[in-house]
Amino acid sequence: MSAKKKPEKQQELNFAPKKKAAAVKKTVGKKKIVKPVSGSALIRLMQKEARVIKSHILKGSKPSMKFPLRSLSNVNYDPKIGYFKLKGKKKERALTVNTVKTFAQTLKMISLSQELVETDDMATKREAYYVSKNWGDARFKEQPESDTVMEDVEAFFSVNREQLGFVPEEKGGDVAGKLVVIDYDRDSGEELRIDCTKFGSGAYSVPISVEQLKFETDADFILCIETAGMFQRLVKHNYWKTANCVLVSLGGVPTRACRRFVRRLSDDMNIPVHVFVDGDPYGFTNIYRTLKVGSGSAAHLNQYFCVPQANFLGITPQDIEDYELPTHPLKDVDIKRAKDALKNDPFILHHKPWQLALHKMIKMGVRAEQQALAKHGLNYVIEEYLPRKLSDVKAFLP
Repeated sequence: MSAKKKPEKQQELNFAPKKKAAAVKKTVGKKKIVKPVSGSALIRLMQKEARVIKSHILKGSKPSMKFPLRSLSNVNYDPKIGYFKLKGKKKERALTVNTVKTFAQTLKMISLSQELVETDDMATKREAYYVSKNWGDARFKEQPESDTVMEDVEAFFSVNREQLGFVPEEKGGDVAGKLVVIDYDRDSGEELRIDCTKFGSGAYSVPISVEQLKFETDADFILCIETAGMFQRLVKHNYWKTANCVLVSLGGVPTRACRRFVRRLSDDMNIPVHVFVDGDPYGFTNIYRTLKVGSGSAAHLNQYFCVPQANFLGITPQDIEDYELPTHPLKDVDIKRAKDALKNDPFILHHKPWQLALHKMIKMGVRAEQQALAKHGLNYVIEEYLPRKLSDVKAFLP
């Protein structure tokens, strides 16, 4: 059970700039499992930072905080590392007349986080926005302002927002198949064994934090699926049993919890990850690439949330031709997304096969959905498409 919140009072802020929250790494075989920093270590960092800021104020000098620039222009992609990594460019937020409100909001957000971590509590992003309504002139007018400052705070400490006590509204994804998830009872501490083959027509929902989970499986691979409809079809027909796999519904761009779940499951159980999304630039660059190597906006956290071992099963531009799939014309936004990726995305620029695939799609001028395979029969995806694709994993796009 979470401890009761302390009575409202003005908390002393405590932070410290130079030393960031270093990830703890544990070697398992040849793999290095990246573990987030502990709550107690995070609180110590907050307190150290606060002392630095307080000392500047007492000396009459301007306190400041430095945040990494979060964009594709400030990341490198090295396949040996496996994810987008920050180059090191930073923006500085100093306390001035023009920045006093944002500076105060940042400090108040850190203070709220410290309270949440200390009391083992949590707040949704929406709740954090409403808490700010008690902050007087430092309150946020709209939630996007609150979300941006929250992202600044996690970047400042190089930890994810869940560690700060902030959780998203959306759920983490659904799981079915050859997997036992081992969790624990919050009250008794007793072990809970959750068999993902025992949900009937439903599925196990990934929790917002997955660090405490353990796994048991003899599955051959993890299949990540973009759409809930396709996931439901595979679950209904027990495809996980036929293919001896774990099915994960991404629900579009996967949440951090979903990505972390897949990463931990793949690392801990040493099984590959295949990704099955719509054949369009959004599925390629926003869903698949984000799952595999992360994003520019969250580059300070990619080491936790990316799945470098993932590879692309489909749907590819070549699949559209080979399987004679029904298509839709590419929209202007699709073409722009594809051209931007070819020009600016470090992952795409590193992999020639992806450049060829995007050029091919632009030339074809069409896109195709997963469900287009139903042209050949509702269960064609189970009986023909997936078995044929999985028979030649080496041919998958990187």
